[in-house]
Amino acid sequence: MSKAKVLPQYIAGLSAAFGAFCMGASMGWSAPVEQMLTKEEAYGFPISDDEFGWISSLLTLGATCVCIPAGFVIDWIGRKPTMLALIPPYMVGWILMIFANNVAMLYFGRFILGVCGGAFCVTASMYTTEISTLSTRGTLGSFFQLNTVSGLLYGYIVGGYLPLLTINILCAILPLIFVTVHFFMPESPVYLAMKNRPEDATKSLKWLRGQDFDVSDELKEIMEETNKQDDKPKESVWKALRRPLTLKGIGIAVILQALQQWTGINAIMFYSTSIFEDVGSGLSGTICTILIGATQVVMTLIATMIIDKAGRRILLLISSVFMAITTCLMGVYFIMQESDPSSVESLGWLPITSILLFIVFFSIGFGPVPWLLMAELFTDDVKSVAGSIAGTSNWFSAFLVTKLFPLLKNAIGSAPTFWIFTVIAIIAIFYCMFFVPETKGKTLIEIQHILAGGKLPPKNETETETEAEKH
Repeated sequence: MSKAKVLPQYIAGLSAAFGAFCMGASMGWSAPVEQMLTKEEAYGFPISDDEFGWISSLLTLGATCVCIPAGFVIDWIGRKPTMLALIPPYMVGWILMIFANNVAMLYFGRFILGVCGGAFCVTASMYTTEISTLSTRGTLGSFFQLNTVSGLLYGYIVGGYLPLLTINILCAILPLIFVTVHFFMPESPVYLAMKNRPEDATKSLKWLRGQDFDVSDELKEIMEETNKQDDKPKESVWKALRRPLTLKGIGIAVILQALQQWTGINAIMFYSTSIFEDVGSGLSGTICTILIGATQVVMTLIATMIIDKAGRRILLLISSVFMAITTCLMGVYFIMQESDPSSVESLGWLPITSILLFIVFFSIGFGPVPWLLMAELFTDDVKSVAGSIAGTSNWFSAFLVTKLFPLLKNAIGSAPTFWIFTVIAIIAIFYCMFFVPETKGKTLIEIQHILAGGKLPPKNETETETEAEKH
């Protein structure tokens, strides 16, 4: 019998995750346009530093507000239709950004872009894990973060060298590219099985695994798992979310998503240009910011290739250790700069190197892994809503960090601010060491056994696991 093809899974997964590219471009827009908006008045009206802070952070606030509602919508109308339905509001957001003649239009535009991007976070992550086989789950689950950082780099590049109107137009066309490609992708076979549409689920599996691959066993097992859920006494989503294993999984996912942001990634990415200008490096802020984006893309790509081999927890541990070291070095540099500026005249390379190393090790661990685990820890009946709760934690944390970073920087100084990130990274080390389960190569039932604190079930109990369970 022929083997399941991998390429169609990659195509469908990358197509869905292109929504994250759109979101990444929106996030990357902030750093290079800061000077254009606040100093050069590129929109034709004045924008204060505080107003620009809101323009930057409203994106993350919009994403915060939509994650949980999106979790219900994707179970109601499906994964693919939800993503396609996001394109019209996405375009409204960019139209507001293009034609803005006051700060309020920019506020609303950024908030709408955040809403659409946050919904993509939940939907694309769910879709990519549900279309994958066990052997490709880690790779496809990393596509979301890979596309996010690629979109960031895109935003940095177009923002660094083009006028504001051109930047906005080049970002606005991205959702149109998404809808053109993803329109031809299949719906998640797991969702179709949940809706008792076996014929459509078969077509989806055939598209994803290859027309010559016999999908009957996989379909049968997906349907059996779905029927197993249907045979259980009906309970509300809120009651299902209160199951002990689900609560434990939510706790792990929520804390990981919060730690991802509170170790400082968005503070560094959103304000990278001004940070590099503050340290007086020989390179322009634009060049350094693009260097950061390129580093993140390369390292996230490497993480995508090794995540199914190295394991989730070891990557998180390595990531948090080096994030602690690099943010500590950043703090040391800034305290030296504040106490004796002449002492750091030859050390301009230190903060740049520290930030680049931070990005390297963030990108192989805390960048992609929390999003992957968010889709691995939960049973199908609660996966959408539980994952949405974790996504809300991420975006709310991103909003707080983005708003608080400049305030803390001004109030207590750069050094103590970066040392706060160091302390949080140290907390992350111990949390990952003692509380985060290793899910590499584990089926859903095996992961649930691990969460329950028990031993893995015997081989014969899991060897007939469904592909649906493996997602």
